[in-house]
Amino acid sequence: MTRFRFFSTAGAVIALLCVTIVGACAQDYENIGVITKPGDAAVTPVRIVSDQPEFEQIATMAFRTHGAFSVSASAPTVIRFSAAGGTSVRVAIQRGGQTGFTQDVAGTSLRNALFRAADAAVSQITRKPGFFAGKLAFISEQTGRSEVYTSDLFFGETLRMTSDRAQCITPRWAPDGRRILYTSYFANGAPDIYLIDTGARSRTAFVSVKGTNTGGRFSPDGSRVAAVLGKGDLYVGTAGGRGFAPLTRTPTQIEATPSWSPDGARIVYTSDAQATGKPQLYIVGAGGGTPTRVPTNVSGYCAEPDWSHADRNLIAFTAASGRGYQIAVFSFATGSAKVVSNVAGDGIEPCWTSDGRHLVFTKRTASSQRICVLDTQSGRVTEISPANYGKCYQASFILR
Repeated sequence: MTRFRFFSTAGAVIALLCVTIVGACAQDYENIGVITKPGDAAVTPVRIVSDQPEFEQIATMAFRTHGAFSVSASAPTVIRFSAAGGTSVRVAIQRGGQTGFTQDVAGTSLRNALFRAADAAVSQITRKPGFFAGKLAFISEQTGRSEVYTSDLFFGETLRMTSDRAQCITPRWAPDGRRILYTSYFANGAPDIYLIDTGARSRTAFVSVKGTNTGGRFSPDGSRVAAVLGKGDLYVGTAGGRGFAPLTRTPTQIEATPSWSPDGARIVYTSDAQATGKPQLYIVGAGGGTPTRVPTNVSGYCAEPDWSHADRNLIAFTAASGRGYQIAVFSFATGSAKVVSNVAGDGIEPCWTSDGRHLVFTKRTASSQRICVLDTQSGRVTEISPANYGKCYQASFILR
C-alpha cells in the first residue's frame, strides 16, 4: 500500500514522503521503457574513435545513454577525440572523410574535458545542448550507512562528502555548484538541514527548528531556499538560512519535496491536502498565495516533483503506476501528464538534467537501488551507478 510514512523522533511526529516496494522485481535494466513509437525519435548513427582507447571507451559509454544517437562501427558520421594538451580535448566531426567541425575544449580534468568535448559534438549535431559534463550529488550506502557523495555523471571522480554515520537524505546542489543542502539525523536523531562546502568538504548547520526540517532547495538565482519545516509546512528563507516565512499553513496536511520554477516565482511541491489523503502536486507563489493543484490526472499518487529549468513547461514526478511507481512528466503546454518510464521495479526520484530531455532517477527493486539516466523521448534507460557503490538514490544534477 502506498502512503505517507510517519516516524516519531524525540517526541515530534516527523513526516517523510516515502514509497513502498511492491514485491520482488526482475533484474533487467538495459534500455527498458518505450514512450514513443519506433522511428518517432530521430537517431543519428555515429562512430566514436580516438587514438587513446580510454577516450574511445568513455565517449562511447556517454553517447549510448543519449537516445538521439546509436553507436556503430560503420556509421557515416565519425566523432574523433584526441588530447589537446593539459586538460583540453579536441573533438572533430567527420562526414564522408571530410572534417566539418573541430573544437578544443578545456575542462577541470582531462576526463571532464572529454565530456565537455562530447557535449560540443552533441550540440553541433542535434542543435540542442549536451549534458554529459554534469555532476551528481547523491546518497550511497557503500559504507553501510547513507552518506552524501558527489561524482561526474558517469560516477567518475567520486568523493564522499559526509561521514555522519546516520540517515542522510535529499542532497541538492546550489546553483554555483560549490554547495549542497541535505538533511541529516546525525545530531540528535531528528532531521535538520545542513550545508556542505564541497571545496572544503565541510558541513555546517543550516536550519533547525522543532519538528521536520527537510527538502532544502536553493532558488535558481541562489538567493533563497525553500524547505519543509516545523509541523510540515513549506517555508522560504534566505540563502544564509535565516528569515524563513511560511508559504502554507496546513496543520492537518503534510508538505514535501519543493522544487522552484525556472524564474524563481513559483514552487511546486507535494501535499496530501486532498480529502483522500493521497499526495498530489501543488504550486504556490514564492512570496505566498493560494496553492493550486497541478492537474496531472495520471495517478492517485503523485510526488517528488522536479521542475525543468531547460523547459519551463515540464515537471517530472513520481507516480503510482500498476503495482509500483514510474516516472511521469506533466506539460503545461498540453495541460496533461504521461508516464515516461517502464522499468522493472519502481522508477522514483526524478531530477532533470540540463538539456530538458533526460532525467536522472532511482530504479528500485526488492534488493537494490541504482541511479539511472532516462531519455524521455526514446524511453532509453541506462544504469550509471556501479554495483560496488551499493544502494544509490536521490541524485541531484548540475552542469557547471
